[in-house]
Amino acid sequence: MSLIDQLKKDSEAALRSGDILKTETLRGLLAALHNKEIELRGKGGKSVLPADRLDEEEVIAVLGKEAKKRKEANQIYAGAGRTDLADKELKELTFINAYLPPELGADEIEVIVRKVVHEGVRDFGQVMRGVLKETRGRAEPGTVKEIVERVLELENRK
Repeated sequence: MSLIDQLKKDSEAALRSGDILKTETLRGLLAALHNKEIELRGKGGKSVLPADRLDEEEVIAVLGKEAKKRKEANQIYAGAGRTDLADKELKELTFINAYLPPELGADEIEVIVRKVVHEGVRDFGQVMRGVLKETRGRAEPGTVKEIVERVLELENRK
């Protein structure tokens, strides 16, 4: 079962159970995915996708963007003293994270960075591109940046 199908199934189950917040969150995710499908169709309404479906990588990318929005909103609301809205965003984030692959730890990211550097890439931008391509949706870019900087600094000292 694809991730989109799972989201639809879970949305229906949440609606039946009366879980309004989960239903709204999942419907919002499905809307974001539908918008991405429309965006990728291109001009003239001709589909560039087989059966107008996103692949799993694209679905995860959209879910990752939605999760990032919830994290940022949570921080803004918490900073403004609106704990009710901050809690709502945190609950929505929990629902979204259930569909995302688990995030990589710093050690796992460092292994990937060292692998890319070991392949002969020493330029910061190229290392970042290579690592982010491998960790797509499973690591925060800020964390990756810190680890890449540290590893490249150690490599340059050698």
